[in-house]
Amino acid sequence: MDDRAFLTGLFETAVAAADPKRALAPVLPEKPKGRTVVVALGKGAAQLAAAFEELWEAPVDGVVVTRYGYAAPCRHLPVLEAAHPVPDAAGEKAAQAVFDAVEGLTEDDLVVALVCGGGSALLPAPPEGLTLEDEQALNKALLASGAPIGVMNAIRKHVSRIKGGRLAAACAPARVVSLVVSDVLGDDPAQVASGPTVPDAVTREHALALIRARGIRLPERIMAHIEGEGASAPLPDDPVFARNEVSVIASARLSLEAAAERVRAAGFEAAILSDAIEGEAADVGAVHAAITREVVLRDRPFTKPVVILSGGETTVTLGDTPGRGGRNTAFLLGFAEGIEGLEGITALAADTDGIDGSEDNAGAFADGGTLARIREKGQDPRRFVQDQDPYGAFDTIGDIFAPGPTGTNVNDFRAILVREA
Repeated sequence: MDDRAFLTGLFETAVAAADPKRALAPVLPEKPKGRTVVVALGKGAAQLAAAFEELWEAPVDGVVVTRYGYAAPCRHLPVLEAAHPVPDAAGEKAAQAVFDAVEGLTEDDLVVALVCGGGSALLPAPPEGLTLEDEQALNKALLASGAPIGVMNAIRKHVSRIKGGRLAAACAPARVVSLVVSDVLGDDPAQVASGPTVPDAVTREHALALIRARGIRLPERIMAHIEGEGASAPLPDDPVFARNEVSVIASARLSLEAAAERVRAAGFEAAILSDAIEGEAADVGAVHAAITREVVLRDRPFTKPVVILSGGETTVTLGDTPGRGGRNTAFLLGFAEGIEGLEGITALAADTDGIDGSEDNAGAFADGGTLARIREKGQDPRRFVQDQDPYGAFDTIGDIFAPGPTGTNVNDFRAILVREA
């Protein structure tokens, strides 16, 4: 068996577990007396919307917003594309199209919100007094800060007209059913895409405390807005949300469990460390390497042969002039350093949406000989670390993993195969 092909199969199994049609079928709401309006938002939104149209078998209207290159054909719904991870003017127009789609609804109407990761950047809707450029500056500052996604979302939803449940409020008096594909730790639907249709108990004061505690440097105009009363998002106990429903239909946990079943069917032990790992990507890679070394050398905490699985969302704190990157390649560069010279190890780390950050790959492969192969190409692995160019490190040796957009997004997927010596 080819180890890389095996790990690729596990990735495909994890992605298939979040297949839109499979995930939506058991949770479809009852059809309304009035209109059905679909708003699909995120990097896997077009695939979710296409699956919903096929399953619903009744007229729908609405709009789909997804990342450039992630569109899929829908029967009735227009599909708009915008930029990710830094928002652009197309995203601002798309956000207005979403508001237009839910205007003038009645109590008899139903809004089905199909929400997945990426919606925070795809739907810039700056509040009064701020501009798209302000929201772009906010996103850039947050991405460079190294803050975990929950902290970024807590801040972003207080600098928006659409996030933090505000879109659901705009749908009133129609009922809103949110069907969410989770790419966040703990599967809190209020955090996915900064919760456009799911209000959050995190207050403006809490967001300010997070900014100060982490020393996050935001533009003065943004800080002035968050410090003002107008930044407060609606809270979950607001009566405007009383008739709404929320379901998490796919998540990293379910995808890791599906991959673990495939591992066991192949005759290996499967060990899921966690579906909610966060932290600096290189540091998390080093910890995974330490666990893997312990398995190789001492058969603890797991016995060989074993596949160690984990998920979650790491972060990368960027310097002033970063190279090509992505959190999964950064993870693997840290991992490769920790297992250098060991045999019987093959690892894959990849983003389940098919794109690791802003490059064309989902992630990469690594093993005990990764750093040696980089040196054989006349390159110094430490230079790639210093230059924050993990993509370049794996591209140099042809170990990039690039399956293309997958149509779903349940965060990062990591699989480490440890064989008998």
